Parts: sequence; C-alpha cells; structure tokens
Amino acid sequence: MTSIDPSRAQFDAFKALPRDTPIQMLNLVRLKALADYPEGHPNHGKGMSGLEAYREYGRTTAALFQSLGGRQVWAGRPEGVVTGPADERWDLAFIAEYPNAGAFLAMVTNPDYRGFVQHRTAAVEDSRLIRLAPLTPGEGFGE
Repeated sequence: MTSIDPSRAQFDAFKALPRDTPIQMLNLVRLKALADYPEGHPNHGKGMSGLEAYREYGRTTAALFQSLGGRQVWAGRPEGVVTGPADERWDLAFIAEYPNAGAFLAMVTNPDYRGFVQHRTAAVEDSRLIRLAPLTPGEGFGE
C-alpha cells in the first residue's frame, strides 16, 4: 500500500493538534522512475523523471512556503535501512519547519498550491509525512 496524500482521518487528526506552536514535518519520499502527469497537464508525455517533477514541485511552492515562514532545516539522501523492513527504500528525506500548524494548513489550502501539488502527485510513488514537535536535544539519544 502506498501513501501519497493524507486520508481524511489523518488530516482531521492533524488539525486537532495544537495550531499555535512551531512544527516540523519529516518527509520521506520514494519517487517514480517517470513522472505520471494526467492528460491535459502541460508536462504530460514529456518523459520527465520523478525527480525532475519533484524538483518542479519544490520550485513552484518555494515562494509560498517561505512567505508563510517555512524553511527546510535538514535534508539527506537515504542510503539504506539499518533497522526496519530490508526492502524499504526512500529517495529523499527532509525536515520542513513551520512557525505553526496554521502556516502549514494555509499552504496546503492555498488555491495556487492546488496547481503546484500536481507536480508532487506526478512524481511520488510513496511517501511518509510525519508531524514533529521540536525538542531541544539533550546530551544522550532520545533526550
């Protein structure tokens, strides 16, 4: 089973959490080899890779993301699973930070974003989006 967009229950659970505190969103993304744009989209049939389409998603959403106070705080390229299913594979991993959950909700409900997200939908084979409450790290793991 793949996950590209949240279910209604997941989105409702997100909205039920506090909206006025900073949040970070852990993104794990597996890309399609070839982007799958719907017929009628300007990029349909152009042979774009999933990575190219995902980069287009990033470029088109950047101004909106930044205008709401969002910033990317960490990015990495997963190299292998140490603990977990051996066949699990992710192409991209990053953490996006928002000043509050309201900023994230403002982004994903913005009418322009609905056009931008078509690039993500065309690019992504599977994903995980996990809301995090930022903590100040302690001296040991998990502190």
